[in-house]
Order: sequence, then C-alpha cells, then structure tokens
Amino acid sequence: MSSYYEDFTVGARYPTYGRTITEGDLSLFCALVGYHVPLFIDEEFARRTEHGGRICPSHLIMSYSTGMTESLFRTSVIGLLGLDGGRFFRPVRIGDTIRTDVEVLSKRETSKPDRGLVVFRDLVFNQRDELVFQMDKTALIRTRASLAPSQTAC
Repeated sequence: MSSYYEDFTVGARYPTYGRTITEGDLSLFCALVGYHVPLFIDEEFARRTEHGGRICPSHLIMSYSTGMTESLFRTSVIGLLGLDGGRFFRPVRIGDTIRTDVEVLSKRETSKPDRGLVVFRDLVFNQRDELVFQMDKTALIRTRASLAPSQTAC
C-alpha cells in the first residue's frame, strides 16, 4: 500500500523485507548491464584480490535496495528527482541477505497542492546488521488531495 506525502514523518524509519543474493542474481545482473569485470564474474581472479572472492557490483545493491522500497510509494510517486551521497561501506557477496531501512530526512510542500518533496535515506544492511550502503534520494510524492473522490472511499 502506498504512502502519500502527508503520511511521511521526518525521522520515521520504514524497514523492508530481506533478500538473499544468489549466484543467478549476480550473473544475470552482470549480463544485463554488460559488467564483464573479473571481480564480479571470475571466482579464480577474485580469490586473488583483497576481497578473497567475487563481490556484487554496487549498482546491483543499489537497484535491489530501490526495488525493496517501492511498496512505500508504489502509486504515489510522481518521480525521482535526485540521488545524493551514495556510499558503499562493505562488499556484498553471493549468499548475503540484505534489507533496507528507509528514513525520512525531510519533506516540504511544493507550489502545487497535489505533490510534495520528500528526502529519504536508504540504509542497506547485511544479515549481520552491518551497514553496506546508504544513499539519499529526493522524490516527488503525491498528496492525498491529488486523489479522485472515488480513490479515497473505503
């Protein structure tokens, strides 16, 4: 169920479900986007690096995290306006389970009454509750005033 601009409170945190990263996830993502980096696709090469084995591309983690958060604003999002401060703290590997906590950093009304700006911070943790990634995103979110009368009835 989507939340609307009025539903978000600064400081509130919304946890998502967990997702275990599989061999298929890594292989398909690398094939889809054309990542042919040995650190991602060649276990023998990756074992000789400081990581001791393959790790997941940063954009795979960012993409999965974004997908995990979609239920917050599935039908209320108008658009994503910006991504800021993306930081990767730890590698994610096949077999790791990630989850995202979404924190509301700020919100403000716009000149149009049917929408508002909300800044969210996505905090991605692994199964050991270690922070692996964070990013701030600014989204344009519909207000309840934007709903047609038939959409507000129970």
